[in-house]
Amino acid sequence: MRVRRPARLPLLLSLLGLLGLLGGTGASLAAAPLADESPAPTSLHGETDAQHAQRMQWFADAKLGIFIHWGIYAVDGVDESWSFFNGKMSHADYLKQLRGFTASAYDPQAWARLIRQSGARYAVLTTRHHDGVALWDSKQGLNVVRDTPAGRDLVGPFADALRAADLKVGLYYSLPDWSYPDYDVFTRKQKRYSLAAEPQRWQRFLDYYQGQIADLQQRYRPDLIWFDGDWEHNAGEWQSAKLRTDMRARNPGLIINSRLNEYGDYATPELGVPVVKPAQTYWELCLTMNRSWGYQPRDTEYKSPHQIIQVFSQTLSMGGNLLLDIGPKADGSIDPRQLEILEKLGRWTGRHAEAIYGTRAGIGLDHYAGPSTVSKDGRTVYLFLDGTPNGDLLVKGFDSKVLRARVVGGDQPVQARVLGKYDWSKHPGLLFLSVPKAALDPDLTVIALELEAPVKLYREESKPIESNG
Repeated sequence: MRVRRPARLPLLLSLLGLLGLLGGTGASLAAAPLADESPAPTSLHGETDAQHAQRMQWFADAKLGIFIHWGIYAVDGVDESWSFFNGKMSHADYLKQLRGFTASAYDPQAWARLIRQSGARYAVLTTRHHDGVALWDSKQGLNVVRDTPAGRDLVGPFADALRAADLKVGLYYSLPDWSYPDYDVFTRKQKRYSLAAEPQRWQRFLDYYQGQIADLQQRYRPDLIWFDGDWEHNAGEWQSAKLRTDMRARNPGLIINSRLNEYGDYATPELGVPVVKPAQTYWELCLTMNRSWGYQPRDTEYKSPHQIIQVFSQTLSMGGNLLLDIGPKADGSIDPRQLEILEKLGRWTGRHAEAIYGTRAGIGLDHYAGPSTVSKDGRTVYLFLDGTPNGDLLVKGFDSKVLRARVVGGDQPVQARVLGKYDWSKHPGLLFLSVPKAALDPDLTVIALELEAPVKLYREESKPIESNG
């Protein structure tokens, strides 16, 4: 994961760099065949709306995924890849961690059970981070099979265990490899070469990284590929359009995250819960449990299970997914603090599954002062309640007849009354809900409003009364 996404140079500057005008190399554009000549992307990359929606359906319904940052950075508990990139330690010292990466306690079946128990429907494993250390027997570059005491493929057993648990398989892949000798960027302050001056080196890197992606697809058949690091080059330099075409040819149902420049299927806001709903139809908030993606025992700033459930409910309310991160230790075991969070999250998701999976964005804070979701058919609205209310809950502008109100998970009845509704006015009045205190959930209570017809909301501006009888 990255800490911050640097601003991209405008396209003109990128072209000037290729021409050598910025670096003074004098290279011509013809001498640097870097640009992807594929046609400019369309919004759906050649798919109809219906085809795209069908391909994205499982992702839209899944709502919760588990992110797993596992690599040699767990040995010393340092920032994953960034510790040498940002000069906190030398690259040579960083790679000394290879000797301590054992995976001796790695139990992919236990991981899959834990992920399933948390309520997640998919998981994403870092197959290679920016440090270039692959978790499978890659033909080129560093890998844990050849270069660490682990001595075996760690990706295959994980993919198999997920599928056995009826979970979708996501594989993270970093586009940059800061350890690879033919990648241009080495650290924040040091580059190996310029693409315009040595296009043949860049082509070798393109062949290397695209070969690794083909290898991952052919071996493990992932349902989703989660790219990272696209900010270091533009779509033409990465050959993003070609890569997307190649990946979809191998697996037409593959889903690709946003970090392939503009060639992804869904957005990936990071760490902060969006204040404004993302413009993209599909999106996923990736979030750490503490401050770190990988295992860092000194990082004790953990969010509580209740806080994570709050974040999850806010994400659901805006129609997004949550991709919650864990960082296993170098031996493959998981920190007890992270286990506890997943177990308590699983208690809550298990009790409130109907308000989570397969739902869509809620009715909005204009109508209810809290998160909410709506069933796929629009006939049930779910209201999320944090804490113990002092009195009735208020829902405004709710122009739908409530047939039944109940507490999800316990089925206790909730009294629903409409006040201030006049037969001569279009305004639907105020819906008040009385929730029995004995039915409240220790984290977040969910109230289901079962409706006579798909939910309808009143959105007109209130005006003076001209006739009240």
